[in-house]
Amino acid sequence: MTNHYEQRLEQDLGRIRAAIEEISERVGKALEDALHSILVGDKALASATILGDLPINRRVRALDRLCHGFVAQHLPSAGHLRFVSSVLRLNIALERIGDYAVTLGREQVQLSAPLPDTVHRDIELLGEQATAMFKQSMVAFQENNAQLARGTRAMGEQVESTFQRVFQDLLRAGDERTRPIQDLFAALVIVNRIGRVADQAKNICEEAIFAATGETKEPKVYRVLFIDERNDSLSQMAALYARRAFPESGHYKSAGWSPADKLETRFELFMRDRGFDLDEVAPTDLATLRDEVDDTHVVVSVGGDAWEHFPELPFHTTLVHWDVAADPGALDQERAEAALEEAFRDLGAKVGDLMRTLRGQGAS
Repeated sequence: MTNHYEQRLEQDLGRIRAAIEEISERVGKALEDALHSILVGDKALASATILGDLPINRRVRALDRLCHGFVAQHLPSAGHLRFVSSVLRLNIALERIGDYAVTLGREQVQLSAPLPDTVHRDIELLGEQATAMFKQSMVAFQENNAQLARGTRAMGEQVESTFQRVFQDLLRAGDERTRPIQDLFAALVIVNRIGRVADQAKNICEEAIFAATGETKEPKVYRVLFIDERNDSLSQMAALYARRAFPESGHYKSAGWSPADKLETRFELFMRDRGFDLDEVAPTDLATLRDEVDDTHVVVSVGGDAWEHFPELPFHTTLVHWDVAADPGALDQERAEAALEEAFRDLGAKVGDLMRTLRGQGAS
């Protein structure tokens, strides 16, 4: 038999769950209406979606107050505390998805003509995928189903693949110059916001997993590619140092756009003296890694202007340039040793700064 306190706690939890359900239903409908307005050219529906965000925002604020009131009154611990903290973050995701629906509506109003057939089909498919992912993530949260949340989170890869194809279709439409530039910009914004819905759905899945199990989101592992012309010393040094100093934070490769036949001899001796295993290390042609660049988060050029070697840099890849000490291969023995030592310290500091930027002070 439950006591009065337990009954009150369950009643308050029920109010929170009911509020979540109402908000998620409203957000889901706003998203569907915004997408439908784009696909059928219904400006009235787009305008109604924009205005409909105001009641959603009021309910989001009300849910926020419910959660803070629950914490103040019940001082929850363990599972109840995880649930309420997850709801507070869920609430942010729901509000943002509502905002994306508003943006979709506003961009629809700006379109001067129906979208090209190819773009129309792509947006329809992308919208279906992102909407399904959002709805499934909410089911996982409401049902406290970590397994469903993990499966839904994995759907993000399919959405990302569709997003990349749609983006390329829009670029081709721009090259054909058959549409007003403002329509193409509007379409780009539409695609971006649909993609962001899927991103928020992944965040909801993370909250569902945390609420159900207490598991927190695993830190992201970054893929970093170090490049220079010959890939026989400095870019290899950066990758080797990163693997040793930050093995849990990333996957590291190196390559050159005009690779040497073998590693620079003085560099090889220098690194072996410091305990690095180079038995399976050899210069790699950047051209052989082109397909992998699409999945690379950061490309670091440690010598020479690399922009010309990336005429179509993937949308989610960042290219940076580091000025490093002189190429030891071009120096005499005495100066090469000093240059290698300076480069090792310089690259070590730069790699450390990069990985702490990507992963935070706890990068390892």
